[in-house]
Amino acid sequence: MWERTLWRIGFRRVAGVDEAGRGALAGPVVASAVVLPPDFPSDGIDDSKRLSAAQRDAAYDRIMAGALAVGVGTADSGEIDRVNILQATKQAMAQAIGALQPSPDFLLTDAVEFPSVLPLWALIKGDHRALAIAAASIIAKVTRDRLMVRYHAQYPGYNFLLHKGYGTPEHLTMLRTFGRCPIHRQSFRPVCDSPLSGARGAHAE
Repeated sequence: MWERTLWRIGFRRVAGVDEAGRGALAGPVVASAVVLPPDFPSDGIDDSKRLSAAQRDAAYDRIMAGALAVGVGTADSGEIDRVNILQATKQAMAQAIGALQPSPDFLLTDAVEFPSVLPLWALIKGDHRALAIAAASIIAKVTRDRLMVRYHAQYPGYNFLLHKGYGTPEHLTMLRTFGRCPIHRQSFRPVCDSPLSGARGAHAE
């Protein structure tokens, strides 16, 4: 893992940074930054996409209990439409890094580069190469999934509970049936090609 190289060089608080929701059609993009101690056990910590929901929840609890620092940042659908998804992702990452206490001395990201006063390595497939990035991917994914469960209660007709805002066939059918709701990313296709919501069953009664 890349953290070990950095620890040998002399860095002590290496933060892994990753996001969840970048490719979704609805809801926020959520970023997390995680600093792990050198003795943190790697069992069960992996790219969030390779874990089941139950495995992610268990890993989330372990990370929150054992990490030296955890930070979370978000950019909602309105901000994504305003600045574009890449810039919104970077903003969410900056929020997550800024929330770390104590502050990190090195950043590892999953292939995302942005201006930073801290040294930064953007690693291709970083969530496979750095334990802290994998941990950040889990925190971001679980946090975002829980937010989408809350949105499901507001807009039950879209079934955000199941697909979490991603462009599944069911979600695309709901878009055609009900149109867009307030948390849809209005600049994304096929959202922008859908009508405004008529609220027929799309919203809570």
